[in-house]
Amino acid sequence: MGLGSHSGVRRVREALEERGFEARVVELERTARSAVEAADALGVRVQQIVKSLVFRGRETGRPVLVLAGGANRVDEGKISDLFSEPVEMADAAYVREKTGFSIGGVPPVGHAEQSTTFIDQDLLSEEEVWAAAGHTHAVFGLRPAELVKIAGGRVVAVK
Repeated sequence: MGLGSHSGVRRVREALEERGFEARVVELERTARSAVEAADALGVRVQQIVKSLVFRGRETGRPVLVLAGGANRVDEGKISDLFSEPVEMADAAYVREKTGFSIGGVPPVGHAEQSTTFIDQDLLSEEEVWAAAGHTHAVFGLRPAELVKIAGGRVVAVK
């Protein structure tokens, strides 16, 4: 497939390198648009997949990134409380505008606009997790502590 030159994958690699992290991007033959698809393609448990979910503050329109475990359903009420503003799931156009990536390929870093970031505490119980690398067919693996470091988010209960 040759995704190494894809602009989204390049942006992710650059953002990771800026943070002192050298990721090995894995190109998948099958799409990884969902946590289940990504887990199947990698041969890992769905709990090891990092879902990058983008929410929008209803009052301010500010972006909120939630890095959730693949098996977890995020409680919007909890995120609203943590963000101190009601939030709603963002649509595809908003996600593209604020992150620079399409839904299904949104990585934890390299976004067009800085967002408030929350990281699912359940991810910290895994030895290795996998996140999108800027394309629906590209992912990278890392330890949960590395995810916290590179994403710069607050670890919270999201469900």
